[in-house]
Amino acid sequence: MGHASKEAANKPTPFRSPVQFLAFGFGSGLSPRAPGTAGTLAAVPLYWLVADWSLPWYSAFVLAAALLGIWICGAASRELGVHDHPGIVWDEFVGYWITLWAVPVDWVWMLAGFVVFRVFDIVKPWPISHLDRKVQGGFGIMIDDILAGVMSCATLQLALWMLK
Repeated sequence: MGHASKEAANKPTPFRSPVQFLAFGFGSGLSPRAPGTAGTLAAVPLYWLVADWSLPWYSAFVLAAALLGIWICGAASRELGVHDHPGIVWDEFVGYWITLWAVPVDWVWMLAGFVVFRVFDIVKPWPISHLDRKVQGGFGIMIDDILAGVMSCATLQLALWMLK
């Protein structure tokens, strides 16, 4: 087996490692274009499964996913030997779920949340950009998307308030 073949055989893939499978958003992070957007899209069906839970249960789910995500993203990053590999999209899952916290369960709000979250995640206004550059490890991978989700949620909550 040649040197390149050994590297390929030892390189973790989302379908060989449970950690990589979750970190890569069940394979959605393998998208050759816009893996973060693909990861956010993959979060939508999971949102539908929990969207009707009471707010305390939904909050607990999102908190657990975020805490687990710190470990998942950190472990996946260490396995790959790359900090915040573009294919690691569990952070997008959690950011999208935070975005939709206490928002009506309706396709219009899901779409609005998707767009607003992607804008905050891509543009990375301060302090998201600062955290993205300065914080390392699994927490660093997660925190910028968590904050993008919080800012997106605040944006949707403001829109809901203005529509009353």
